[in-house]
Amino acid sequence: MTVADLTAALVAIDSVNPALVPGGAGEREIAAFLTRWAEDNGLDAQVFERTPGRPSVVITARGTGGGRTLLLCGHTDTVGVDDMDVPHDPRRDGDRLHGRGACDMKGGLAAALIAAREAGNSGLAGDVVVACVADEEHASLGMQEVLEHVRADAAVVTEPTREEIIVAHKGFVWAEIVVEGTAAHGSRPERGVDAIVHAGAVLTALGALDAELVAREPHPVLGRGSVHAGTITGGIEASSYPGRCTITVERRTLPGESEATFAAELEAVIAQAARVQPGLRASFTTGLVREAFAIATDHELVRLTQDHATRELGAAPPLTGAPYWTDAAFIAAAGIPALLFGPTGEGEHAVEEWVSVASVEAVTRTLTALATSFCR
Repeated sequence: MTVADLTAALVAIDSVNPALVPGGAGEREIAAFLTRWAEDNGLDAQVFERTPGRPSVVITARGTGGGRTLLLCGHTDTVGVDDMDVPHDPRRDGDRLHGRGACDMKGGLAAALIAAREAGNSGLAGDVVVACVADEEHASLGMQEVLEHVRADAAVVTEPTREEIIVAHKGFVWAEIVVEGTAAHGSRPERGVDAIVHAGAVLTALGALDAELVAREPHPVLGRGSVHAGTITGGIEASSYPGRCTITVERRTLPGESEATFAAELEAVIAQAARVQPGLRASFTTGLVREAFAIATDHELVRLTQDHATRELGAAPPLTGAPYWTDAAFIAAAGIPALLFGPTGEGEHAVEEWVSVASVEAVTRTLTALATSFCR
């Protein structure tokens, strides 16, 4: 089975994340397919399914012993398929392979699997491990579970990076700010305190924080951090003073910034708002946190990946950063140096999604060469 064939076979399997789309198929069928594929190709397969119906598969090309282990990672779940005519009917149009998940990220996963098979057949001392993980599009249940069982000396996440090497990406922190007022009838202003109006001072202070982030020294490949209000809710009717207003906020973080960084910033935001809005009563709680990720550009893994990609692509791929979050952050937090490198395509989370077959093939050859050199 070629990498194009494998990509098409993976696209043909409905693996919509049920945490995003109620009733979504989940990863059970694709995990069963990958297990059979591994067995048919002489590779070991282990299934991890702590959350029922959400299995991840770890496929290993075993070495002879004594060498380093390279971990290749890809997720098996996809987002929903609303407005797509035939989302799981892989369609080839020239170099483009269309279908849900083709770009994000079944093409990159297929490249990792074929690379592991080919490198494993070359008599390596070390292991090449492919983590085919569930739930990346929601809470990364699969990656977190797999990392409890897998150890490696380096890792490559094969997200669709357009043949660029991603050496850093942003993290994020979500928070909820609650502004308290006093509910009252609209005809009794002496009794009411308008929580929505008071929230305006908080929003202005949030805007000032974002402007401050613009003015800070940018990260070399990620640029600036950012903060924005995501939702605002409050009040029950036009004829009443609202007793509460809730603002959800997202902070996109850079390497070195954390939940504690944002908590201190929010304390300052509320203090600034209180100075211009007498009687302001506001508090916040932080919610979901995902750390930023970075690897030194002179790390051996970066150098080797760039060298092999240069030979394959005919030009050195740039070392860049990504504004989005990926499982690479969990891998790095587990003490495994990691980067992202994957094929070209378009349409992640969109109605029309495709991956370049030629690019998937080039990424496969690059990963095979990387694994062969790293795992000796």
